[in-house]
Amino acid sequence: MALKSKNTKSKRTKKLELHPRNPHRARYDFALLADSCPELSRFILLNQYGNESVDFANPEAVKTLNRALLSHFYGVAFWDIPAGYLCPPIPGRADYIHYLADLLATSNQGVIPRGKGVKVLDVGVGANCVYPIIGHQEYGWQFVGSDVNTVAVATCEAIVASNPCLKGAISARLQAQPARLFDGIWKDKDRFDLTLCNPPFHTSESAMVGESQRKWRGVKSQSVDATPQSNPTLNFGGTAAELWCEGGEAGFITRMIKESVQYGERCFWFTSLVARQHNLDAIYRVLKEVGAVQVKTINMAQGQKISRFVAWSFLADDQVDYWKDHYWQT
Repeated sequence: MALKSKNTKSKRTKKLELHPRNPHRARYDFALLADSCPELSRFILLNQYGNESVDFANPEAVKTLNRALLSHFYGVAFWDIPAGYLCPPIPGRADYIHYLADLLATSNQGVIPRGKGVKVLDVGVGANCVYPIIGHQEYGWQFVGSDVNTVAVATCEAIVASNPCLKGAISARLQAQPARLFDGIWKDKDRFDLTLCNPPFHTSESAMVGESQRKWRGVKSQSVDATPQSNPTLNFGGTAAELWCEGGEAGFITRMIKESVQYGERCFWFTSLVARQHNLDAIYRVLKEVGAVQVKTINMAQGQKISRFVAWSFLADDQVDYWKDHYWQT
């Protein structure tokens, strides 16, 4: 019994396989975070194991924790999102960015391309703007974030305008055609080294609600002061467009792959998170059908579970050489 208790404690104090450069590998230092974000102090409490934590079933506590993390680790003085919009876990978002940096390095003799010469498109940036914040602050990359939601776009713009460290590095564009992903966003002169995406997970609103109720039971069991709800809103929130779409994750990524073909010579790597491993076979089939030259699947951690992203490219070897010689030399 003692050995089991020790192993359980170890699992609680170390996040699974986060990227070596991810600054969130260790347990949160809540005293340090509260120094960067004083309002976090009112949410800090002792959990059932006697460790400082916050109630992860409380959306306001989760948002304030994110604000503290972005302030302490990424120098973001102002960050806020409207109620009900997706408030993502920062460690998993950082992992995606760091693995994307490694992906670029594999084509650059192991050296990560940095600075404003690297352009990234975040498909479905959301109101939180987290991927662009981390990518710019860690690697100096330039970002365009697209979204179908006018409030999300306006919120991103407000976050950027309120933080001098982000000005001129991140822009947001409204996708006026909800059925399209790149069309209408990708301008004639745009070229992107990377696209990234955290696609809607669910196939319908009813499927989303069922999954939310299941997750709520898990959050409730780990939280200090959570109460049951018949129609729970998860601690991380999310609007309909952020959480579900026709065909779910597989349908969304399939549409993205098919639309990426016409932009194939103006992007080094297209990528998307794939939460459900069983969707990979269908994704690989579509990538083969459209003639992707390179396809890679990169496994990583997302919080306490294993996730992955798929990357594909249409560039031939001579195009790869031209790209890195002309765009990545600083």
